[in-house]
Amino acid sequence: MNVQTHDRKAIPGVKDLLAISSGKGGVGKSTLSADLAVALAQQGLAVGLLDADIYGPNIPGMLGLKEKPAVAPDSGLLVPGVAWGLRALSMGLLIDRGAPVIWRGPMLAKMIHQFLFQVEWGPLDVLVLDLPPGTGDVQITLTQSAPLTGAAIVTTPSALALADVRRGARMFRQSEVPLLGIIENMSHFTCPQCQHTAALFGEGGEGIARDFGVPLLGQIPLDPRLRACADEGTPLVCAAPDSPAGAALRGVAGKLGALLAAGQN
Repeated sequence: MNVQTHDRKAIPGVKDLLAISSGKGGVGKSTLSADLAVALAQQGLAVGLLDADIYGPNIPGMLGLKEKPAVAPDSGLLVPGVAWGLRALSMGLLIDRGAPVIWRGPMLAKMIHQFLFQVEWGPLDVLVLDLPPGTGDVQITLTQSAPLTGAAIVTTPSALALADVRRGARMFRQSEVPLLGIIENMSHFTCPQCQHTAALFGEGGEGIARDFGVPLLGQIPLDPRLRACADEGTPLVCAAPDSPAGAALRGVAGKLGALLAAGQN
């Protein structure tokens, strides 16, 4: 059964909505969302980043954002924080550090709606949505409330992760959200001493992309600097843009930017 989409409405000033999703947690989705958003901004686009993972809001730490959002005196809307050329908003900026969010589905849906329509986002070329893992309340709210331009799914090559990708891909298809492609994270590791490359978590991203008839947007190598940069609040595409992982991320952002531009024509 398809998810109902008749209540979708555009966000004022926002041209495209790009969802970054994953079938399960632990695949590096939020890290890639932050880097891809920054890489899109480096292409000259006006970019926003919405951390829709209400229970696990990690985007502020990855961007080095700490201050709570202001409220615009004229409109009463929240004003996103600014970092690395992005406008960004997260539940992590609205609660005390380490405080848990213990909400049921209706509260999640209400907060997502506020993040979409009660924030001074525009004008933006693209608003990147860092979705929580899985296919739950937040995903349903987003696909029903706003006209998503498309979605990309982040996975590792492991068999368990790829099985969850299938569920996520089918969710977007049933919700009539275009699936733009698959991003394979932790694709391989190259030893810095001997230069031997190993697929530590297996192989399979190309196969899952082929099964759904979508492109494999990129294969991001396992790089300790990606984790370190996220912990430090500095995107890898800024700290080491020409590293193998940085170059791969910029390549994925270039493909996503081209797909979004093609959809506008």
